[in-house]
Amino acid sequence: MKPDIYDHFHRDERDFVDRAWEWVVNAGQYHEAKLTDFLDPRQRFILESLVNRAPDVHAVYSGGHPDAERVRAFIAPDYRDLANEDMGMKVLSITSSDQKLGELEHGDYMGSILGLGIKRSKIGDIHVLENGCHAVVSEDISAYLHLNLSQVHRVHVMTELLPLDKLQVSPVTLDTMEITVSSMRLDGIASDAFRISRAKIVVPIKAGRCRVNWKVEEDPSTPLKEGDVISIQGFGRFKVLETGGLTKKGRYRVKVGKYA
Repeated sequence: MKPDIYDHFHRDERDFVDRAWEWVVNAGQYHEAKLTDFLDPRQRFILESLVNRAPDVHAVYSGGHPDAERVRAFIAPDYRDLANEDMGMKVLSITSSDQKLGELEHGDYMGSILGLGIKRSKIGDIHVLENGCHAVVSEDISAYLHLNLSQVHRVHVMTELLPLDKLQVSPVTLDTMEITVSSMRLDGIASDAFRISRAKIVVPIKAGRCRVNWKVEEDPSTPLKEGDVISIQGFGRFKVLETGGLTKKGRYRVKVGKYA
């Protein structure tokens, strides 16, 4: 591993950088193909940047639909045609006759799937629908989930495995709010978005539990900009939707959207 590669990434990302670089080297030097588990947007960015360093390697990415947040990557020598590669994904359809099904949220489905001993990297996007849920999952664990997932947050459910072309995608819903802040600092905007004091929001940020655009951010004073996605473990996730002008008192107008 060349030291300069590390210069662009957070120290917590180095394990993934090492693995991704190994995939790229194996494809370029040893003509090996690699189908990864699901990557978050930050991991995809890292992998793409490493692939771009290797002129004899290329990759394709898919998460089941064009706007997927989590995707799998297929990495191979540049002479290999990747147009029709099998990305190894299934749709896990979850339904129930219980009227409480409509009360279930994204975290309920995620928690129940992970509670079966499944790694997060085996799960793609989860789409909560009016009549249940469609989860994109790695094909190698799909049969296990189909056989063993029988309950989601005390609601008894039924499952079915579907091909990707049957995937139903749920629209992203955001609970929007307009705030005014003295600066565009991470801690100031996050404290208003989550409605807690700045002193309390600083703790998880400095502890490494905050990500800005899926990258670990430990500096509370980091400036945010329009389009940034911020997640703090234990609090949730929001997006900076708009940054307006200044108020008469010199405060910034900011519109944020909290993910449901």
